[in-house]
Amino acid sequence: MQNNDRFLKLATLSVASVLLFGCASEPAVSYVDSNRVQVRSTSYGITDLQMLAESMTRSLLQTRIVMNSPTPPLITVAPVKNKTDQYIDTALITSKIETQLLKSGQVQFAAKADGMTNITGELTRQNSGMYNKETSTKIGNFEGAKYLLEGEIVSIPQSDKKMKEVYYNLTLRLLNTSTGVYEWQDEKEITKQEKR
Repeated sequence: MQNNDRFLKLATLSVASVLLFGCASEPAVSYVDSNRVQVRSTSYGITDLQMLAESMTRSLLQTRIVMNSPTPPLITVAPVKNKTDQYIDTALITSKIETQLLKSGQVQFAAKADGMTNITGELTRQNSGMYNKETSTKIGNFEGAKYLLEGEIVSIPQSDKKMKEVYYNLTLRLLNTSTGVYEWQDEKEITKQEKR
């Protein structure tokens, strides 16, 4: 009788363990197309990033600054200012635009201010006397960027009982660093709507 009770307890414990731990399944994870249109909410998302970057890249490549330049113009980039009420990784916006522009072969980018620390550290190391002077990069050979790309993203939310709508606007400008004159500016607008 004692063995039967012990067996019954052990069997009950085993069944409970299977039910508790065995039924928990792993989430289904798969790769999806990153370029598919995603509209899940009025919040800023992947599709918005792609639309904004593609529009601005296309516009900048069609300017006389790029099209009429005998050599690819040298540009530096200032961080895009986030003037929305959401967290938006604006570095990702500029990075995506830079990547597309560089792939075109029609534009060059100078190091950003935050990247200069790595470069100056490497130059200091190479010119410390420990390296062959013939193969070391010389100090004083940086090229100054002729243009500065800057801008901001803003949003205007509106809502009532039936609907929520958010308007986004990305504006970018190209400043001639020699003259202080803005030589290009464009904007891309997106409006997202959520019916309740």
